[in-house]
Amino acid sequence: MKQKSVAAVTLGCKVNYAESSSIVDTLVSEGWQLHAIDDGADVIIIHTCAVTGEAERKSRQQIRKIIRNHPQSRVGVIGCYAQLDPERIAAIEGVSFVLGTTDKFATEWYGYESLPTDPVPLVKVSPSDQAKIAHPACSILSRPEKGRTRAFLKIQDGCSFGCAYCSIPLARGRSRSVTLPEVLDRARRIADAGYREIVLTGINIADFRDGDIRLADLLRRLETIDVCRIRVSSIEPQLLDDELIDIVASSAKIMPHFHLPLQSGSDKVLQAMRRHYDTAFYRERLVKAVSSIEGCAVGADVMVGYPGESEQDFAGMCRFIEELPVAYLHVFKCSPRPRTSLFAEIAGKKLIRVPSAEASSRAARLGEIGEKIERRFAEAFIGSRLKVLFEESGALPGGVMRWSGYSENYLRVSVDTGADFSAGELRGRVREVIVDGFGEGLQLRGRLLS
Repeated sequence: MKQKSVAAVTLGCKVNYAESSSIVDTLVSEGWQLHAIDDGADVIIIHTCAVTGEAERKSRQQIRKIIRNHPQSRVGVIGCYAQLDPERIAAIEGVSFVLGTTDKFATEWYGYESLPTDPVPLVKVSPSDQAKIAHPACSILSRPEKGRTRAFLKIQDGCSFGCAYCSIPLARGRSRSVTLPEVLDRARRIADAGYREIVLTGINIADFRDGDIRLADLLRRLETIDVCRIRVSSIEPQLLDDELIDIVASSAKIMPHFHLPLQSGSDKVLQAMRRHYDTAFYRERLVKAVSSIEGCAVGADVMVGYPGESEQDFAGMCRFIEELPVAYLHVFKCSPRPRTSLFAEIAGKKLIRVPSAEASSRAARLGEIGEKIERRFAEAFIGSRLKVLFEESGALPGGVMRWSGYSENYLRVSVDTGADFSAGELRGRVREVIVDGFGEGLQLRGRLLS
């Protein structure tokens, strides 16, 4: 019997990457062969995102591209977009099966015998509000391009906060956590596979809990794992307590870097969003973190063009952000999602949408502020010594190799080495670098210390 083959394309967040890898890992353990997309496969999985309308558009574009380029493959669409709009996806000619956010982990649906022989796709989408467990996942197979340096470890899924604009609870259900033994088991597997850094990921990771075990307790347990770095991703401001800050500040393994979503610098807009803090609280938590953790880099997600956001609100947000000690911004336009509270408020004319052109203009203006903030943060480390985990290399004229990687506080740093360095000399290693200045864009340039 011919060995079945599978390939995967992942869109969206780090949780998706971890889940895609775990699904493929399970299929491989069941006898499937892993293929690269360009090599084709019997089944190609497309893991979709639906956090914005643009994410949905890119998902549809990718689905059609894969179907067009690989007509002999069965194409399966899974994930958040599959959960929220399975009928639209199933209507795309060439789609073989559609699996929601919990059904995607049942690998029997990927096999040929479970797929219909007629043109009607198989659709398995269970209600997200019935999801009771968080499926464990880690990205081991899906990140070979990083040279086995960094792997994503999912510790939590779903969200119970109920922000007005967010469709994640509709797609993934309420907050629930991977059990502590499962997290530790996968962390050990990551270490045994040779990865140097574990990135903790989830939808709301600071809401992790397994009985009496919370995120702070989990971090202490993970410090015993044989990897040199543990990186926390996004933490909601109201969950960044002093205990978490103290753990990061005192740890040699937990990196001084995380995201602290802001979403808006206007108290009026934050209230409309149903966020659980105001600007004064956000500033206090941020300042506490960066003053307590040496070299700490904190990124902020910021949404512009939220319905009802005035020019005055936006101007006040810009002033607020410019004064914050953040390291970088992720700026995006508001994209009202069907079935959310925000969508209902717009339909009921309780909130008026910001014109698209104006929202784009605000995003561009805030993006310029973000570039200045990022440069300001990186510039402060010129002349400093940074520990860099090297990931990638490229050949330059004259036999020079350019290596790049990330510092502990997530600054991108590159160094040039001579031809005497072998191809694998730096990949996956942490080396100390003295930073001389900027290279391309906002990437720092430096030299290795002997």
